[in-house]
Amino acid sequence: MTNERIARGYFQEAEGRLRHLDALLADKRFATVVREAQEVVELLLKAALRFVGIEPARTHDVSRILRQNASRFPDWFSAEIDELGRISTELAEDRGPSFYGDEARGLPPDELFHEEDAVTALERARFVYRSCLRLLEG
Repeated sequence: MTNERIARGYFQEAEGRLRHLDALLADKRFATVVREAQEVVELLLKAALRFVGIEPARTHDVSRILRQNASRFPDWFSAEIDELGRISTELAEDRGPSFYGDEARGLPPDELFHEEDAVTALERARFVYRSCLRLLEG
């Protein structure tokens, strides 16, 4: 399978997941929105990396590899890499707590994440989606 086919597969998977986030938000499942938004962003950015021929790292945060390979992307995408990387890092940091909570403090995920967190995560996922859609559409 080619990198482009894999990239498009990742993109389609992310696109499908992104469509479900509004329903999760409406159901007030804020921690789940944050976690799913992280997965959407991870898939989208790994799609972008594969699209330009870069094997993505086996990590949830691909900001470092994005920044290291900025020259492989079109100029407009490279100009967004700092923001894309920041989004990747911040959502990756929330991945574990949005799934498991804070075990040391005895707090479940739904006590750690609130509506504002979910809305922000969803907005960030949509930003990454628009950037990656433009990249893949060429």
